[in-house]
Amino acid sequence: MGDHDGRTALVTGASRGIGRAIALQLGREGARVLCVSRSLASGEGTVEALRSLGAEARAYAVDVAKKTDVRVACEDILREWGRVDILVNCAGINRDNLLLRMSDDDWDVVLRTDLDSCFAWIKHLCSPMLRNRWGRIINVSSVIGITGNAGQSNYAAAKAAVIGFTKSIAREFAPRGVTANVIAPGFIRTDMTAALSGKISGQILEQIPLRFFGEPDDIAMGASFLASSGARYVTGHVLTIDGGMAMA
Repeated sequence: MGDHDGRTALVTGASRGIGRAIALQLGREGARVLCVSRSLASGEGTVEALRSLGAEARAYAVDVAKKTDVRVACEDILREWGRVDILVNCAGINRDNLLLRMSDDDWDVVLRTDLDSCFAWIKHLCSPMLRNRWGRIINVSSVIGITGNAGQSNYAAAKAAVIGFTKSIAREFAPRGVTANVIAPGFIRTDMTAALSGKISGQILEQIPLRFFGEPDDIAMGASFLASSGARYVTGHVLTIDGGMAMA
């Protein structure tokens, strides 16, 4: 791959885990990377790593759950950089609980962070892509958005909606040469999975045909492909990177 020279990429959730791995991979392959996280301090670690690779990078502090904050950030970014060529919506949270015990706040904050943020970033950054007739939009969903999972109705609802949303904008944007795709990771070794008990990890592994958890770099390689010129004929697609879990 490695054909991102001259492209500007924006990655949300870039301070750690999957988002950080995607940001580093795109930078390694020549992209200028705008790293969005909740605070400048958390994003600067990724920026420093990118600069050590020789990539141009900048950190932005944005609460992606607040549409107004996203809109203002997008205005600043377009004013400074002119356009974003590759947009990766990776920021996400979970607030797990059984439905009968789930608070309204836990439902709302997950939908705002995992779903509404995708809408806001795309809405405010897509116009230059459409004018230039080139753009790559990658929304990170989850295998849970395909299979569902007890105790994660809010998370599953948000991630399933991301898939339907992406397929719809893929149809809208295709005539202008802009692709929109989804990556649905399975269980990846991140801070989120590190909190699982050994018993629960063992139960999850039984559901994964390959019998191991993935790494953030596995997702980053998929994102790099979807962002490349080599993926020019791929749009509206859901790429599951899950060790076969959704198939099982």
